[in-house]
Amino acid sequence: MASRDHGDPDELLAAMAALPVGHPDRAALRERAIETWLPMARRLAARYHGKGVPADDLVQTAAVGLIRAVDRFDPGFGVDFIGFAIPTILGELKRYFRDRAWMIRVPRRLQELRQEINLANEELTQSLRHPPTIVQIAAHLGITEEVVLEVIESARAYNAVSLSTPIRSQDTDELADSLGGVDPAFAAAETRITVTPALAGLDERDRRILTLRFYGNLTQSTIAQEIGISQMHVSRLIARALNRLRRELQP
Repeated sequence: MASRDHGDPDELLAAMAALPVGHPDRAALRERAIETWLPMARRLAARYHGKGVPADDLVQTAAVGLIRAVDRFDPGFGVDFIGFAIPTILGELKRYFRDRAWMIRVPRRLQELRQEINLANEELTQSLRHPPTIVQIAAHLGITEEVVLEVIESARAYNAVSLSTPIRSQDTDELADSLGGVDPAFAAAETRITVTPALAGLDERDRRILTLRFYGNLTQSTIAQEIGISQMHVSRLIARALNRLRRELQP
């Protein structure tokens, strides 16, 4: 086979590119080229160890980048394979972290901005000789301070803490025990905030009648005696007031 005549990695790729697609020797050359450059892919993957992702996943992702580099490389461009492969493999690793390594799904826009902010932080730290402020990062990237803060906050989704984590080293209490539950008063508070402006639009008598009926739990006949009108009139006023409130509260 022609592939056994080439030991140099670049020669393997040059020989593969010289063969037409479908040639029986092309697949063997491709496989040998991938095997030859695989240690480089592993070294690039090792740069990302310790970031909460299994090492096997990193190596597999780097290998995918290497395969794509081998398949796309064209020696005719006059560029060494290593100069083409490294950006391709690193790009594959970065896409993996951007798309899959987040514990909580974060919008793509924020994930991409996080990379830009990290780079800006490094550049500004070198030029300013001290860590930059939020204002300086925002000005450097041409975005608002609120966006910078939003991206920094979203970065917390990169790693998650188990709810079974002990609160203290010698304590049986877990993180889940410190989390509050749903407060039923929230719904009532939201209702009050929504209804109060609408009630303010009613006249004083209608507000009093509704208060006596729904907060005082008085019957219509009792309300009629207290207000000094008929029960039928109270019924009509309640119906009219409720209809007005419904119109006010409709989105």
